[in-house]
Parts: sequence; structure tokens; C-alpha cells
Amino acid sequence: MTNIRQFLHKRYIGLVISLLTVTIITVAVASCTVSLSLNGSNINYDKVKTISINKFPIRSNYVWAPMEAMFYNSITDKYAQRTKLQIVKRNADLQLEGEITEYSQTNKSISSDGFSAQTQLKMTVNVRFKNNTNHSEDFERTFSATTEYDSKLQLTAVQDQLVQEMTDQIIDQIFNATVANW
Repeated sequence: MTNIRQFLHKRYIGLVISLLTVTIITVAVASCTVSLSLNGSNINYDKVKTISINKFPIRSNYVWAPMEAMFYNSITDKYAQRTKLQIVKRNADLQLEGEITEYSQTNKSISSDGFSAQTQLKMTVNVRFKNNTNHSEDFERTFSATTEYDSKLQLTAVQDQLVQEMTDQIIDQIFNATVANW
């Protein structure tokens, strides 16, 4: 009989220890927090609350007038949608300004008949970024994007779509360099 009691007592102690272990692990896991930003930004919102984005005038030799408004609207939309920053006109924590310095097209490849088969379109934007809460992050840098289109097509037929694609690529680069810290 004592052997049975000792056996049951050991089983009871083992069960209690197992339950305590599971409880401790559960509490430890539940108290851990994971911080994950799904919007792609890495901003300390305790310090940085506002951003000002100036228009990016076209300063290239070749000009397509709608590009300035397209670029400005797309970049302000990006920061409005992907951050909690308030967009203001002046005295912001973060400041973005610059100009579109290049918009050009070049022949990329020649067909067997000696004419251009592919044309490359290029867009370059010079950006000045100022972080008034941490000036070590300030920079002036150029960002570029290219795309190609079939030379049989008129640029006017594909320009809207191609400029928007390049604009999106450049704005992604700017966003990553300014608030995503990639």
C-alpha cells in the first residue's frame, strides 16, 4: 500500500511541476511583444509628427508638362497613405524638396532594318531631405528610373503609363531613403 502511495505522490508532484512549467512558459510567451510595421516606415512618432513636401519643378531639357503634378500628387499620396505624418506647408519635422532634372529617351536596340526597335525612357529626380529632429539623416541625392517601350509606338500613346511607372519607382526609392531607413 505504501508503494502505491509513494507512486501516486510522485505522479502528483510530477503533474504539478508540469503544470507550473506550462503556466510559466505561457505567461512568458504572452508577455513578449513583437513590433512589426506593415506600412514600411520606421518613424518615431513621438518625435516626428509632420512632413512638408514641396512641388518638384521640371528642370530637364525635355519637358512633359503633366509630369510635375503627377509626381507631386503621387509622392504626397505615398506619405499620406503609408505614414501617420501630417502633411503641412512649412515648419515640418521632415522636409522634402527637389526637382525633376532629367526626362529623356534614347534608342535601346536596333532592328534588322536599321531602325530603332526599343526606346528607353529615363527620369531622374534630385531630392533634398531635411530631418529637423535628427540632422544626421539629412541628404541631397538623385534617384532615377528607366523603362522601355516598343519604338513602333508613339511616345504620346504610352507616356502617361510609363511616366507613372517611373514616378512610382522613384517615389519608392525616396520613401525608403527617408522614412523606411533601408
